[in-house]
Amino acid sequence: MEILLYNTLTRRLEPLVAGDGRRFRMYTCGLTVYDYGHIGNYRTFVAVDVLQRFLASQGFALETVMNITDVDDKMIERARTAGHSVAEHAAIYTQAFLEDLGRLGIQPPTHLAKATDYVPQMVAWIERLVDSGHAYASDGSVYFRVASFPAYGRLSGKDLGGLQAGARVESDQYEKEEARDFVLWKAHKPGEPSWPSPWGPGRPGWHIECSVMSMTLLGESFDLHAGGTDLIFPHHENEIAQAEAVTGRPFVRGWMHVEFLLVNGEKMSKSLGNFFTLRDLLDQGYRASAVRYLLASVPYRRQLNFTLEGLQQAAAAVERLMSLRDRLRQGGLAAGEDAELAAKITAARAGYVAALADNLNTAEALAAIFELVREANIALDAGRLRAANATACEELLHLFDQVFAVLTLAEREKMEASAGLDPATIEARLRERDEARRRRDFRRADAIRAELDAAGIAIEDVKGGGSRWRRK
Repeated sequence: MEILLYNTLTRRLEPLVAGDGRRFRMYTCGLTVYDYGHIGNYRTFVAVDVLQRFLASQGFALETVMNITDVDDKMIERARTAGHSVAEHAAIYTQAFLEDLGRLGIQPPTHLAKATDYVPQMVAWIERLVDSGHAYASDGSVYFRVASFPAYGRLSGKDLGGLQAGARVESDQYEKEEARDFVLWKAHKPGEPSWPSPWGPGRPGWHIECSVMSMTLLGESFDLHAGGTDLIFPHHENEIAQAEAVTGRPFVRGWMHVEFLLVNGEKMSKSLGNFFTLRDLLDQGYRASAVRYLLASVPYRRQLNFTLEGLQQAAAAVERLMSLRDRLRQGGLAAGEDAELAAKITAARAGYVAALADNLNTAEALAAIFELVREANIALDAGRLRAANATACEELLHLFDQVFAVLTLAEREKMEASAGLDPATIEARLRERDEARRRRDFRRADAIRAELDAAGIAIEDVKGGGSRWRRK
């Protein structure tokens, strides 16, 4: 099957193929670990994970890299404010980042690359750029000479004519010759971490990190590079220039960029009170399975408007999927199959795979799955669904979860929640629910039922009042 993805570089849909004929090699820009990741960051990582899972489900062999930026200007300032060394500060938030990826069911990359582990390779690459005339040293720093790379700007399509050569200007708090040149190596400043180099002690600039780590691990030319649309310029533009100026080869064949996430229709901002980390949402009682579902539900090239109402709807959608699977597993179905339903299952499977193969259209893929959920529930209610149909439905739900991974997350959440509920706690929650029902506070009663249901506790109301429970 041909899998198409939009290539930012060529501005068209192109088939994904492994350039070496064996492994599909892919790099993702990870997190700068100065603080907790926010849900906008995780939208990109979920989209990339969905793509990688889909490729694997279709037989691709993958080699993947994600970087962690563990030294930069913002990191230094945050560490200083917190009273940490830069390494201590980075270690705290690297661990938090990895925990959050796990909570969202994002598979670990083949290689997790920390910038500080590759500084010698970065120094060597900068030397090659200087020796070839594409970079120059100034006051202990080194800059890429953009004028030496005529193809600069082709990824973003930006007109850089307004940035003229001329008098020295200051950028990134370092001296350089031209406005459009960018820093490769930053001269040491007191209180900052530094490494040795031919130009004196210092540290790498942000852009050189990704170019060097990706080429070190995946080769000088690889298949796909992914990140948010905010990285197209200047970060990814600079990556291309740094790499191709030396190699003369295409750095990356395809570029995948994930659109912005809005919150309640506005840009996420702490000042607006609509800034969420994953941990904020989990602390408010929302589930990681619902967060992942919502982040994956809108195709990656469209902006996603994140709302708490949408998150509640995502939780309900995951519950519908879980409910159908539970019904299919109850057994007692007649042997054989219903031919009409079998045809609908086959069509749903084809529609699901075709949608994902068409530029990762997750909305259409989900539509195909939920149309089948509706049909399967109707058939179950009518007694038409047979044992073979149940097997086929479960197989499709398994294929769905290989990519979206929300059922696996929901199962884990129920197990974790159930394990933390001892019988005395459950009885106390039932008494609270019964009291709410007596007060006719049905909203509160329903919320407690939903909470216990999510924890794997089934509630049965008893005729005459009261209720009893059992673990599912």
